Amino acid sequence: MRHFEDIRDYLDGSGHDVTLHDDGMMCVELSLEHGSRHQAIFLTRVSDEDDRAYLRVSTVVAPMTGVDPRRALSFNWDSQVGHLAIGDLDGVPHLQLCENRPFDALDLAEVHRLVLEIGGLGDRMERSLSAGGDLF
Repeated sequence: MRHFEDIRDYLDGSGHDVTLHDDGMMCVELSLEHGSRHQAIFLTRVSDEDDRAYLRVSTVVAPMTGVDPRRALSFNWDSQVGHLAIGDLDGVPHLQLCENRPFDALDLAEVHRLVLEIGGLGDRMERSLSAGGDLF
């Protein structure tokens, strides 16, 4: 994989609802459980200190208020895919589920799998942390 635009074109053409197109970011709106739940997945192109390109796939899970950090760290230890991080959403810290992959090791099928996996897992986490809510 060489270009972020290739990912955008692929997801857009494969039936995903891509709602935000920016130079290095897009948002895929996943419809889950036959349309009764939704999850926004953000794909961003990021670079490390050596200018190596990565694809970050992330979704917001819950506001940090009331979240037990030990539970989040236990999830990070046990998870094979995705890690939890804190990110700002409108100035409020939120728990986010993320996965970073090097561009040069990605193919389009893997991007598709990541969007579905991070989206589904993020929605399940959101549901458990927000008493069944569907905010994101």
